[in-house]
Amino acid sequence: MDGREGLRIAVRSVRAHKLRSALTVVGIVIGIASVITFATFGASVQAEIIGDIGDSNAGNIYVFGTPSDDEGFDRVLQPVFTESDLAAIGEIEGVTAVLPRGSVQVSSIRAANQTLARSQVTATTPESITPASTVSGRAFTSGEREVVVNERLATGFSENLTAGSTLTLTFPDGEEQPVTVTGVVNGTRGELPVSNFARQPRLFAPVDPFYEAVVESPSAGVRQRAYPQVTVVTDPRQTAETREAIEDYLAGDADARQLSASDTELVARSGSDFVDEISDVIERITRFVTGIGVISLVVGAIGIANVMLVSVTERTREIGIMKAVGARNRDVMSIFVIEAALLGTLGSLLGVPLGLLVGRGAAAYADVTFALAPDWIALAVVVGVVVGVVAGLYPAWRAARIDPIDALRHE
Repeated sequence: MDGREGLRIAVRSVRAHKLRSALTVVGIVIGIASVITFATFGASVQAEIIGDIGDSNAGNIYVFGTPSDDEGFDRVLQPVFTESDLAAIGEIEGVTAVLPRGSVQVSSIRAANQTLARSQVTATTPESITPASTVSGRAFTSGEREVVVNERLATGFSENLTAGSTLTLTFPDGEEQPVTVTGVVNGTRGELPVSNFARQPRLFAPVDPFYEAVVESPSAGVRQRAYPQVTVVTDPRQTAETREAIEDYLAGDADARQLSASDTELVARSGSDFVDEISDVIERITRFVTGIGVISLVVGAIGIANVMLVSVTERTREIGIMKAVGARNRDVMSIFVIEAALLGTLGSLLGVPLGLLVGRGAAAYADVTFALAPDWIALAVVVGVVVGVVAGLYPAWRAARIDPIDALRHE
């Protein structure tokens, strides 16, 4: 018996029991769809975060403090980088700009009669607002009550904010200050890349007059502004060397080292470091969650095995007739293996578009750009087919071992 004849018999059997075959395939469909959904959603989130960091930040080095014991994350936000530190870092070879980042405490932001309670206000310098990141308007002017907002904040009010819009900032002590929006940016350029994942409404204001955190500089002996984070823009061709030089400075007599707690580590990381770390974390989560979807494939395989065993019992007399007219054991076995593989393949073909559809919906709900995971899709299809074949092996072996005399007597 050739393969085409075995396929024809398998297709005829599947058509003869449409409802049973459909219910059997459902398990494979759900398993394949689950794997593809989780894989594509993970790929979408990963692509979105990497896209947020952007190639334009390839030459950025982010300098901040982090607890060495991974506890007490609030210490990361302590202002320890003084103006003296900024000046010293700016003199390192390969550094083209040093951009301080400070947090301004604001209770609420009001536009007209609408108030937004949750937002991030970052104090920085006008150089942080680059033309590449500006959607409309311009950077704020140092010393003026001007601000720049990101797109999430600009669209957070009933009437979108544009250059020229007026906002009212309410501070914790109840003081209110009107500010003018001078521009809208397309992200949180210059912030730690990890913060992009939150995608929160953000407002950027000039250090002068909004930022007031000061400490006494150990090296200068006078009170200076201090910041919790510094973004260092470098020549991309010298980023590695510049980063090493910054780390050497931080390990020496930097004000930040003397102002930081003993268990706080001062680090300098480039955008590529964050890309690698975030990608690794997302890939691990994707593998773990996708593994849960594989459980559905196991359930589907059990369903196929069960149905094939029932089919063997129902077709005992048919098997006896085939053997009586010359069919060999391997011919009988191939028929049932092909039928099981057919069910697995059918489940895979139906599961792929369903998984892609659900994955696209999840990406839209999370407000990230949909991205495919071709390796996972191909793997899911192959596993679906293999699961069908493996599930059909025992029933096929059992069918091949049926004695033709006993089979012909079967009612």
